Amino acid sequence: MGFKKLLASLGAGGGNVETVLTEPNVVPGGVVQGEVRIEGGSVDQEIQHLSMGLQARVEVEGGDQEVKRDIEFTKVQLGGAFTLRAEAVHVLPFSLEIPWETPVTSIAGQQLRGMEIGVTTELAIARAVDSTDLDPVHVHPLPAQQAILDAFIQLGFRFKNADMEQGHIRGTRQKLPFYQEIEFLAPAQYRGLNEVEVSFVADEREMDVVLEMDKKGGMFTEGSDSFRAFVVQHAGFQNTDWPAYLHQWLADVGGKRNWF
Repeated sequence: MGFKKLLASLGAGGGNVETVLTEPNVVPGGVVQGEVRIEGGSVDQEIQHLSMGLQARVEVEGGDQEVKRDIEFTKVQLGGAFTLRAEAVHVLPFSLEIPWETPVTSIAGQQLRGMEIGVTTELAIARAVDSTDLDPVHVHPLPAQQAILDAFIQLGFRFKNADMEQGHIRGTRQKLPFYQEIEFLAPAQYRGLNEVEVSFVADEREMDVVLEMDKKGGMFTEGSDSFRAFVVQHAGFQNTDWPAYLHQWLADVGGKRNWF
């Protein structure tokens, strides 16, 4: 990461701060580690505190349109106040736990377009606060999540889009103020179906998997049989034939509605 001109913007004698991630590739429930390196300017400076956080760019409904908003969903403070001597270098290691609900930003090594999650660095000095740019982290699926995503691919579905939306999915274990939807376009064999949306809401033991079918010509509501939610444990997910499971659900709903 390049140096970020943080202290200089506060008119406090100049200086630099650099945040370096040891490994930007993580999974939900994992830990991202690194260090913050602060270089003093021409005068001593009183640092009130330094904090690190995780931030996501989330879609928020605003009137008739959706807008993007940065939401910080994890934050830790690194130590307390200290004096940064002129020309001195102060290095602080850090580790941030990645919440189990954190959305996936990378699948099979490919960054998902529009998924922005990263580490923010915030420094308080002389009664002012400033932040560095976002240092991206790449959140890869848990094995159970990957198995379900792979199942859709095996059935011929094609990845369309992913987004993060402010709000809560009713009936799930969700704690974060936003959730992710991963959208797949349906193959020709499911001729009446446009796409399927997939959401994961995990904790340390298991996860809620929420699926919603989008019929060509209109979206269904949660009250219909085209909405399905089930629980998958992180241990033992391999015991299910996920392509067969998902195909059966699609066939059951499609058969009732004469889609296929």
